[in-house]
Amino acid sequence: MSAFACVVVPYFLAAAVERVEPGLRERPLIVVTGTAPATRVVEVNAPARVLGVHPPMTEAEARARCPELTSRTCADEVAAAACHALLDAALAVSPRIEDAGPGVVHVDASGLEKLIGDATAVGRRLVREARAVGFTVTVGLAESRAAARVAARLGRAVTVIDAGREREMLAGASVALLELDAETAATLARWGVRTLGELAALPRDGLVARLGATGLRLHDLACGLDREPFHAYTPPPFYQEAQGVDWEIDTLDALAAMLTPVLERLCARLAAGHLAADVLDVDLRLVSGEHHQRRVPLAHPLGDARAMWTLVRLDLEAHPPTAAVVGVAVTAQPVRVVAGQGGLWQPTMPAIRDLATVLTRLAALVGPASVGAPQLVDSHRPDAVTLTRFDPGAVAGARGRSTARALTGDVNGDTLALRRLRPPRAIEVEWSDEAPFAVRWNGARYRVMTSAGPWRLSGDWWDVDGWARDEWDVALSDGTLCRIALDLRTGQWFLDGVYD
Repeated sequence: MSAFACVVVPYFLAAAVERVEPGLRERPLIVVTGTAPATRVVEVNAPARVLGVHPPMTEAEARARCPELTSRTCADEVAAAACHALLDAALAVSPRIEDAGPGVVHVDASGLEKLIGDATAVGRRLVREARAVGFTVTVGLAESRAAARVAARLGRAVTVIDAGREREMLAGASVALLELDAETAATLARWGVRTLGELAALPRDGLVARLGATGLRLHDLACGLDREPFHAYTPPPFYQEAQGVDWEIDTLDALAAMLTPVLERLCARLAAGHLAADVLDVDLRLVSGEHHQRRVPLAHPLGDARAMWTLVRLDLEAHPPTAAVVGVAVTAQPVRVVAGQGGLWQPTMPAIRDLATVLTRLAALVGPASVGAPQLVDSHRPDAVTLTRFDPGAVAGARGRSTARALTGDVNGDTLALRRLRPPRAIEVEWSDEAPFAVRWNGARYRVMTSAGPWRLSGDWWDVDGWARDEWDVALSDGTLCRIALDLRTGQWFLDGVYD
């Protein structure tokens, strides 16, 4: 099995632009830099190269050769997102990869034959994963990174170099595949060195004497030798996709046309790593130069671009930008979703995206601080609860445990449940012999047949929110068993709950 694979994206800057605008793949495209009219070509795609356009000619010269050219500038954030997308695709195949520069990734393929198959199967898997995130790549596999990188630049989708045959199989490859600088390329041309086989055949000492460290490195590459350590890539703690436009967007429908592809690219990268988004941070660049930033917490980790856009739209409708939009960046906080199986007696959970949409709409109506799952606070005060992020899995698990206890008989049949009334009802209490004698509520009077209490509760006495109350459990003449409470600070009685 080959030890390393190399994934290469031909004409990377052009591919990064095509990833953002897929419609440009079949048209001649140039990526330019500089300020008009002195813009210069830095990268072209394959259709433009066929027409004779190549770097570093000026844009004017390129258009003279091909009037139907489309020109774009490649923003730094677009190129960065493309680099990370390619790395994400490689991580979906192997956990150990190396960032070898823009559009180039080295993959440690050791042991992958047990999971995927032979070297050709590994190469095809890398091609598929790269296509899923928007790239057409070539892959080379060999015993060394140097040989794999040269093999990947031969132009075939997957090229496998047999172990021990690196010099033989790469001997006919052009030295241009080594990405030489202009001076070194001219020197080798004067020597008549055109192929890697001819370069590898040169005396090593002579190359070092004439070209120094560059000659030593080139001879190693021609022989397929690695001299540098493998630098494993560590993915960042977030995923980001960005896109800019040359016009102003002032409606949500127009913004959807730009945000939806951004979210689709983001979800493709998350899917490659078997991840989902937990939180979305949306950064809208405004025509005024300001940034409109919104954080959209998701009720459940999502990997569906359409559901994400629905939630982002609801948030932007409630908090619209103050000016027209000329660029957008979306950052996702990734989490790993563990699949689970529901219980036989549990009701079917709603679809995750539908649940997330409903919760986000509720948050838009009542505010994010008012939507969540209740959690008890460490206090003796009644209703001392706070809201935490809603987790459907935890709710389902708790329901399953309760169902299991019921099925196994682990529930005492005499247990009473107190159904609290919120808000508590104001009542009148008649007092006799230091105990409640009768209760008046809703115009009716009920005698207290028996009672237990009082239980005195108090807290926060050092603060303005201090509280103190006496609680009684009473059985009324109509058979109702309930809890009543006296607020010791105001003297008001309340019906706090009824036992079921």
